Amino acid sequence: MEGELENKYNKLKEIIGSLGRVAVAFSGGVDSTLLLKVSIDVLGSENVIAVVASSPTYPEAERSEAFELAHSMGARLIQVLATEMSNVQFVANNPDRCYHCKTELFSAMRGIVEQEGFDHVLEGSNVDDLKDYRPGRRACGEAGVKSPLTEAGLTKDDIRSISKELGLATYGKPAQACLATRIPYGTVITQERLKTIEIAEAFVRSLGVSQVRVRHHRSTARIEVDETGLPVVLEYRNEIADKLIELGFTYVSLDLKGYRTGSMNNGISTDEDGLT
Repeated sequence: MEGELENKYNKLKEIIGSLGRVAVAFSGGVDSTLLLKVSIDVLGSENVIAVVASSPTYPEAERSEAFELAHSMGARLIQVLATEMSNVQFVANNPDRCYHCKTELFSAMRGIVEQEGFDHVLEGSNVDDLKDYRPGRRACGEAGVKSPLTEAGLTKDDIRSISKELGLATYGKPAQACLATRIPYGTVITQERLKTIEIAEAFVRSLGVSQVRVRHHRSTARIEVDETGLPVVLEYRNEIADKLIELGFTYVSLDLKGYRTGSMNNGISTDEDGLT
C-alpha cells in the first residue's frame, strides 16, 4: 500500500483512534468489514462491539455470514432486533424509507452504547455513497453517528484495495443492500414480498451469478445482473422463469442495462441532503 491510498488508510486509523470505545453497525459487507477490522486493530477488541441487525429486510444467509466474520476477527458481537417493519412510515415505502429504517437502527444502537459505556456509533458509508440518493444520511446526522470511511475520503475501490492488502476475504464481495431496495417506492413493504425477493435472488446466485437484484414490480420480476452474470441468466432463463413464477410472479424480465446501484431512485428529485 502506497501513495494516496496509504494516506487515506492512515487518516482512517487516526480518525478511529480518536473515538475511544465504539459500536460498529456491521453487516458483513465490504465497507463495514473494513471498518470493524481497523477499529479492532486501532482500539483493541475490548473497545469495539459489532452490532448486527436481525430483520426481514436482510437475508438470513448474510446475517449468518456476518456472525461468522465478526467472530473470525475476534469481535464481540451483539444482535439487535430491528423494528422498522412495525414503523408505518417505513412500511409505506415513500422515498424517505431509508431515513426511518436508519433512525430505528441507530436508536437501538445508541441504547447499546449507553448501556455498555461506549462513546460512539460508527457506520460504513463511503464517499461514493454521497453520489446517490441516501436519505439515511440525515438519520446519521441526527443520531450523531460517525462515518469514518467517508471522513477519510475512501471510495468503494479504495476500500476493496485496502481490504485486499489486509487479507480480508470480503475485498471482492458483491455490493449488498437491504431487500426493501428491490421494491418500488409507493408499493407497501411486506414480509411476504421481502421473503420472495430473498428466495428469488438466492436461486439466481445458486446458478453461478454473484451480483444480482430481483426488483419486485408487483406481478413482474425485473432481474438485474452484471455482465458476467448475463450469459448465465440467459443459459438458465427457463429455470429462472419457472422458479420466479412459482414464487408468485406473473412475468419475469431481464433488465438489459444490467445491475447498477440505486436503479430504483430514477426520477426522484432530491435536495442537497438527499431528501425529496
